[in-house]
Amino acid sequence: MTPIPESQYSSPYDNSQNPATLLGVPKIRTMIEGFDDISHGGLPVGRTTLLSGTSGTGKTLISIQFLYNGITYFDDAGVFVTFEESPQDIIKNARSFGWNLQQFIDEGKFFILDASPDPEGQDVVGNFDLSALIERIQYAIRKYKAKRVAIDSMTAVFQQYDAISVVRREIFRLVARLKQIGVTTIMTTERVEEYGPIARFGVEEFVSDNVVIVRNVLEGERRRRTIEILKLRGTTHMKGEYPFTMTNDGISIFPLGAMRLTQRSSNVRVSSGVQTLDEMCGGGFFKDSIILATGATGTGKTMLVCKFLEDACLKQERSILFAYEESRAQLLRNAYSWGIDFEQMEHNNLLKIICAYPESAGLEDHLQSIKTEISSFKPSRIAIDSLSALNRGVSNNAFRQFVIGVTGYAKQEEITGFFTNTTDQFMGSNSITDSHISTITDTILLLQYVEIRGEMSRVINVFKMRGSWHDKGIREFSISAQGPEIKDSFRNFERIISGSPSRVSVDEKTELSRIVRGVGKGEDE
Repeated sequence: MTPIPESQYSSPYDNSQNPATLLGVPKIRTMIEGFDDISHGGLPVGRTTLLSGTSGTGKTLISIQFLYNGITYFDDAGVFVTFEESPQDIIKNARSFGWNLQQFIDEGKFFILDASPDPEGQDVVGNFDLSALIERIQYAIRKYKAKRVAIDSMTAVFQQYDAISVVRREIFRLVARLKQIGVTTIMTTERVEEYGPIARFGVEEFVSDNVVIVRNVLEGERRRRTIEILKLRGTTHMKGEYPFTMTNDGISIFPLGAMRLTQRSSNVRVSSGVQTLDEMCGGGFFKDSIILATGATGTGKTMLVCKFLEDACLKQERSILFAYEESRAQLLRNAYSWGIDFEQMEHNNLLKIICAYPESAGLEDHLQSIKTEISSFKPSRIAIDSLSALNRGVSNNAFRQFVIGVTGYAKQEEITGFFTNTTDQFMGSNSITDSHISTITDTILLLQYVEIRGEMSRVINVFKMRGSWHDKGIREFSISAQGPEIKDSFRNFERIISGSPSRVSVDEKTELSRIVRGVGKGEDE
């Protein structure tokens, strides 16, 4: 993680997003990506937050990152109390995220209080209390002048005791003492089910001021991690679950609900790479727009993507292609057959091709990867081929959140996005709204097959284009060695979109003209 300059974050307290906290509960920034957005400024100062989740949800990672960021950005010393892992393992695991805890330990800014059980030790028998542990934690806090504390995990302490009253009493004592000292604490606890009781003993959440739940849910064949703030006593926060992923820099949350519709709107046009299509769109696509090409397999969606990227390279602009259906070698071969040399564009550092299997990672990981690549390569155009590949085996809500995340980020960076979507129907009308993404995109290009005169033909139609005139005609669309060729519209046919075109005879056209003229003459009289 690259430290942000101290001048930018001189104070850990951020109440700008929620002015009410100036008179109420102040908050301390965690600097965990996305968390300060959904919590309206961070965690309440001087209070304990219960972090609950099943195994593998990232509880320990969030706890360590909370302390690490406190030291890195605000020079807030931290104490980490471990009941399960050894200090050596914690330091080693943190290394994989680029966090040098040993350095902070040597500098007296980070302290690991080892309360893990002795492998050779005996089980505790009789009355139990945390008095000795509380005193050790208090001593460490005062010695290191710590402002942040993480306790991982409370379940390990109490799992051998059946008396709920004992658990509640001891947790209350610990929380009360930490509040008295004035430190901001994260206390982890385990739960058995993703949507069952909040904590194992059923009392932890009542003792804590704040409760945050992390989940690792199996949807279809993929795992999806989410985070939910259940309560922040005395202050506001965003409701609902938000997806997150674990990157090389730690936890990254996607606060889709916190996105604001503040993107600037541009009147600048960019070319599609196909002159006729530009004319159909009133002069090309808008610079900060999202274009969706939807249609059956083989209708020419990938080719339109290739022409779109080629045009950027010809203008010496950078672009990225995220491919989820074809390998890099296939894409290079197909593009070359249309006279487009992707390999040369890559050599000139104007194009980057990222190929990945959709099932290789969760949608949150794919989204993070897209954001990272855009951030480092800084393209003016991006293309995703195809969205429907990423939609396999995930819920509609998760997919929609992913698309909102991608489009929102692209618009924020003023990048033109070109996405493809493969429909199930080979011929006939397709419900574009079934993809749950039609409202998010600015321009929709509809491609499909129709049978004309006993032959299969491709047709293209600018179905939607926000903020601009566009051609309503349904035009014939063919693919040659030079790429796409868009011909005249089928003016002598009707019901093309429905998949059952029929020719309009000359007599019918004459009759319609006569009726129109008759109506006009009647009005004159």
